[in-house]
Amino acid sequence: LLPNFGAELFENPLAYTADSAAAAPADYTLGAGDEVRVQIWGSVDYAGTHILDRNGQISLPKIGTIALAGTQVKDLESNLRKHVATVFNNFSLNANLGRLRGITVYVVGQAQQPGTYNLSSLSTLVNALFASGGPTPNGSMRNIQIKRAGKTVTTFDLYEFISKGDKSKDVSLQAGDVITIPPAGPRVAVTGAWDHAAIYELAPQAVATRLQDILALGGGLPSLASTQRALIERISPQD
Repeated sequence: LLPNFGAELFENPLAYTADSAAAAPADYTLGAGDEVRVQIWGSVDYAGTHILDRNGQISLPKIGTIALAGTQVKDLESNLRKHVATVFNNFSLNANLGRLRGITVYVVGQAQQPGTYNLSSLSTLVNALFASGGPTPNGSMRNIQIKRAGKTVTTFDLYEFISKGDKSKDVSLQAGDVITIPPAGPRVAVTGAWDHAAIYELAPQAVATRLQDILALGGGLPSLASTQRALIERISPQD
């Protein structure tokens, strides 16, 4: 039997787990549960580690409560410095993130293991797909969606990731996101003198898909394959 193109990618799901020890990107947004390490010296000396409470706040001695939820990493120090400056002068401040919070997301539809997943807050759609084992043999590889607050945030085509390394539609996850894997769309089977004989799903809502588009997904024809003859069989529904 021919395999579904790309199915072997999910044989090692741990290879695509987000590294929770990696440095958070500059545009990472802080939220409840994130750990912040603060060091102040000069007119006041202080060093401490704080976890944002459920209200997204931390409390610094002699300074008070500071709301940090929604602050991006690149703005963390300036935000803290502004609050400390309301109480002290002539000080220096350093702040960075420690342990990052976890988030809960849901994978539904045609997933190998649908359910609830607790992931690192650095996780993206791809990380969640691998955690769930990927689409079932009947699941779509090309029309995977993230629903957030009832709206579709992105539609992801795994073929673009597999064949081109394109992750432009692979967005960062937020707590409560729902990843939906619908049933697969129309498919074609390609076999013969080709290294990537498999069943391929056509792009959703495609006006037309050429044979060379399908062959390109598998890296094109090998040099020893004949380009002079190809047989196309089509099953047409009966009226």
